[in-house]
Amino acid sequence: MSSPPSFSSLPNDIVVEILARVPKRSHPILSCVSKNFSRLVRSPEIHKIRSLLRKDSLFICFVGITGAQWFTLRRAENNNPTTEEKNRFVSIDLAFPSQTEQEPCVVAIGPEIFFICGSFNPSATMWILDSRTGTFRQGLSSRAERLCRSVGVVGSKVYVIGIYRDADEMHVESFDTKTQTWELAPVPEDQGWWWSSAPTVSLNRKVCALRVSGNARCYDPRDGSCESLGLATKDKWLWRTGACVMNNVLYVYYARFGLMWYDYEMRLWRVVGGLSHLKKVRSVAMAEYYGKLAVLWEDVEVGVSGETKEVWCRMIALERSERGVHGIAEASQLLGSVLRGYMLHHCLSVSD
Repeated sequence: MSSPPSFSSLPNDIVVEILARVPKRSHPILSCVSKNFSRLVRSPEIHKIRSLLRKDSLFICFVGITGAQWFTLRRAENNNPTTEEKNRFVSIDLAFPSQTEQEPCVVAIGPEIFFICGSFNPSATMWILDSRTGTFRQGLSSRAERLCRSVGVVGSKVYVIGIYRDADEMHVESFDTKTQTWELAPVPEDQGWWWSSAPTVSLNRKVCALRVSGNARCYDPRDGSCESLGLATKDKWLWRTGACVMNNVLYVYYARFGLMWYDYEMRLWRVVGGLSHLKKVRSVAMAEYYGKLAVLWEDVEVGVSGETKEVWCRMIALERSERGVHGIAEASQLLGSVLRGYMLHHCLSVSD
């Protein structure tokens, strides 16, 4: 008696059509099913289908004296858009419910964006935005009020590194998005390092932050151990520099060096090849967008006065080989403009 046909026996083009409709947050689990699944969820074909389905988008935040201004970057509804229409940059009205918190720590998991209060004044409050509906709901408060220093995502958990009110040492709490509960996590062994807010990413199931002074440090929530990625630069613009992890490779942009990646096996930083012809820019934010690296930046023309500044974007395809990582850049796209007093703070990848 022959065995019933299995899912893996289907043609790859049909498998890709099915996998493209699975929420992106489940792709790491699919990658563990088989080598073929791991290859397919990273393939250009699945990103193309998700693009046609308009599954993914970017949420971009500029912060000024009067508050935050949010935009989305989405695929055009027209299935045959021109180059200028391919990605639509749209201002959105996000009425953040908290009246006392102006710059919360922000991370995204799937279609939800988590706003962790406590950047300047101790707080236990968390708000959650459903990007599909544009509505906020108040999440479960943390165990106690604390100052939020760094926030990162590992799997389905949001890790908040901070200090409790009237306490002298760091504490870490994790919010499990599946069980909707808070629990304590191991304290970082290097506590003094986490005393400044910085861009955070997830690498090798660790929370990694870029420090203002030009170093990168990773915290392992399993045992509290910390490691330095040995970034030797004193670039004063680091705090406005983008960082992104794609296929478990960390990419960081520097106006001085360009786009760099961290070779975890060699324990050294290397420049992404093929991009030396690109103009060096500042005030960069980065995120994964349909399998490519979306690099956004502000452009203020020196000597030209005005109330606004331009916002540009460039998509970069990244290919890794034995020789390193090579980038293929698309033409830059003018997205729109913002008031000069606003600075680029967040670029979050959200997906259905």
